[in-house]
Amino acid sequence: MTHPAYGELRRVSETASVLLENNPSSMTLEGTNSWVLRAPGESACVLVDPGYEDLDHLPKLAEVAPVELILLTHHHPDHAEGAPWLAERVGAPVRAFDESLCRGDGAFGDGDTIRAAGLEIGVLHTPGHTADSVCLRVGSHVLTGDTILGRGTTVLSDLGSYLGSLRRLLELPGGLSGLPGHGPEIADLRAVVQEYLDHREQRLDQVRSALAVLGEDATPRQIVEHVYADVDKALWAPAEHSVRAQLEYLRVSRTE
Repeated sequence: MTHPAYGELRRVSETASVLLENNPSSMTLEGTNSWVLRAPGESACVLVDPGYEDLDHLPKLAEVAPVELILLTHHHPDHAEGAPWLAERVGAPVRAFDESLCRGDGAFGDGDTIRAAGLEIGVLHTPGHTADSVCLRVGSHVLTGDTILGRGTTVLSDLGSYLGSLRRLLELPGGLSGLPGHGPEIADLRAVVQEYLDHREQRLDQVRSALAVLGEDATPRQIVEHVYADVDKALWAPAEHSVRAQLEYLRVSRTE
């Protein structure tokens, strides 16, 4: 699917619309997707991931509809930095898995159901990209933050947790679509989750092979240069971050 122009609200379904922030980069793809959720006939909405403190983007979000609640999928600034400004502007609480991000209400936890704007929003704690990452299920949609992207793969902080999160997402019913933090919508979420799992297993095999060639003391940078030789060098820095997570996962696996 194509993205809307920056600053133009695009309706995805009866309950979800998206406003794309103008912050494109190799990490954010076309930019941050700020999701607007509300049940048919409801005037108030829930805003998910308002993005940076971007004073072009945030006022547009504030004007979409009365805001009942702001939710965050994780703490990274391209998702959460603008939440305090927006909360002050619209007079709505902010909730997240991390208590330090919340304003005017408490943190939510795994398995919680949030009721707002005529919707029931289920919380799934899906660590791996960050420790506080969550996915939010709303009807036939799952808002995936950076756990699953609309295109490409995500950067990891903890591979073991991430693999567990992917396996948990595979347990969701079929027929759910994904609404990611970056990139286009995902028509079949479970199919993409399986692709992510397969990709991670492939990368682990490549890292194991690289260690066999380079030696067990190879640095993450040396492994990136070996494994990601065909990848744009602009992506090598985030790839190095993921390789560190892979090496830690393999180290822990060997000692268990």
